[in-house]
Amino acid sequence: MDTKDRLVDIQELALYLQIPVKTLYAWRYRRIGPPAIRVGRHLRYRWQDVAGWLKDQADGSRNRRS
Repeated sequence: MDTKDRLVDIQELALYLQIPVKTLYAWRYRRIGPPAIRVGRHLRYRWQDVAGWLKDQADGSRNRRS
């Protein structure tokens, strides 16, 4: 399986982004964070979705500075 297709759990994503897990839950509730997939009762994230979301965040911050 390619790394970009790999699913990660919320703890792994929080560690990668260096933010608390509670922040990811809050972002999901407010629909402003990276898209998550529900697998049964568990949340999973695709690296490609996270990378796209991070790119959108970076592009948005550049536009706000202009």
